[in-house]
Formats: sequence, structure tokens, C-alpha cells
Amino acid sequence: MVNFREVNDNDILKEWLDYREQEIFGSLTKEDKKHHIYFDEIVENILKNVPKQSQKYVKKQLDKLDENFMDYLCYWNEKYYRNGFVDGSQLVIGCFDE
Repeated sequence: MVNFREVNDNDILKEWLDYREQEIFGSLTKEDKKHHIYFDEIVENILKNVPKQSQKYVKKQLDKLDENFMDYLCYWNEKYYRNGFVDGSQLVIGCFDE
């Protein structure tokens, strides 16, 4: 039996989540954009206020922060949606079990 809670190489649920991510980012509404994290603008504003000799280091650290934050969001979103999908599927399947 396939365990959809685990991510693997041939994971149809992972492919669906990746597709949805691309679809969502391609069609943001005005409300979505109000809650968007404008990381590039924030970085630019920070770097404007950092001495020239420190800008390269600060930029590198901010890029690491962005990458780490995105990894964090992807992990928790996938875990939340994956487990929600599996829980919902198990509820439906449970309706047909005797």
C-alpha cells in the first residue's frame, strides 16, 4: 500500500503541490499581493542603509535568510496539505469500509 504521508521520487501528490504553487503564483489577486512578502524591496532598503564595506556580507546573509525562510514555508505547507489530503482520503475510504 502506498503511504502518501511520505515523499518519494514518484510522488503524485508532490507533483500536484508543485503544479498548484506555479498556478497560484501566476494568478495573484489584489488581496494576495497585499500579503506577499516583498523580499527584494526589503533587501534593497536594508542595503541602502549599510556601509559599503559590509554590503556584500549583509546581502549574502539576507539571501541565506530568504532561502531558509522559503524552505521553511515549503516544508510546512507541504506537510499541512499532504496530511490534510491523506486525512480527508482516509475519512472517505472509511465510509466505504465495513
